[in-house]
Amino acid sequence: MPPTNPHTTLQVPNSGALGALTPEEARLFEKLDLTRLPRHVAVIMDGNGRWAQQRHLPRVAGHRAGTKSARVTIETCARLKIEALTLYAFSVENWRRPKTETDFLMQLLREYLRKEMPLLQKNDIRMRFLGRTDELPQGVQDDVRDATERTSRNRGMVLCIALNYGGRAEIVDAMNAILAERNGHGRQERITEETLTRHMYTEGLPDPDLLIRTSGEMRVSNFLLWQIAYAEIFVTDTLWPDFNRTRLLEALVEFQRRERRYGGIREGQPEAHPHKPARVVGE
Repeated sequence: MPPTNPHTTLQVPNSGALGALTPEEARLFEKLDLTRLPRHVAVIMDGNGRWAQQRHLPRVAGHRAGTKSARVTIETCARLKIEALTLYAFSVENWRRPKTETDFLMQLLREYLRKEMPLLQKNDIRMRFLGRTDELPQGVQDDVRDATERTSRNRGMVLCIALNYGGRAEIVDAMNAILAERNGHGRQERITEETLTRHMYTEGLPDPDLLIRTSGEMRVSNFLLWQIAYAEIFVTDTLWPDFNRTRLLEALVEFQRRERRYGGIREGQPEAHPHKPARVVGE
């Protein structure tokens, strides 16, 4: 039998809207149970700078290359009917980077929103932005508002862009919103988890079932601290600009291998070894 060409595409039965798949994608897709996909996938898109450095390119080249991975991830999740996808685009800590880089990132975001709008509309994607967007440059605020309004009638996947976002900042903002609400109504009820959840940026969305981190770093980087309490974590050594549909399908297959207990165990099942390390997937 001749060797398989990795660039060949195949039409796999039941692959649906994904269309033609490479042999590796087809192998992974056939392992997926489409009835047990995560409702909400969150991604820490890391490694743009290292990708550029390895190629002796400026860091901004890595950021631009990363937009292609974002496009593939967004379209694939939408076509798989995943309910929500959250991409960590810019943190509150990222303002510490050189101004030339932050200015480029803001411009790249504006360019991306304009260029990708036809794709978003075609896939019936609704956009939300998580973070302190009122602190962004005015032009970015205008584009964020425009993208939100233009996709507001779509009924497919919700695409959340975490922009000027910090997990601790989100919890602070939620608490301040609760205090402001109660000062106006004179209520003194106890604050519960449900109360706080209703005031988070992600209000109305399910918590992430799967958190993907690229570049091999072993930390959550102040991302969705409240929401990822029981998320399955998939870490890959792949740098974000090299993250493709194969790597995404790999993460979904691994997610379905996990047994999710939410702090409990099944009746008659032995408890997991207390010293067993958390399972992390790399390449």
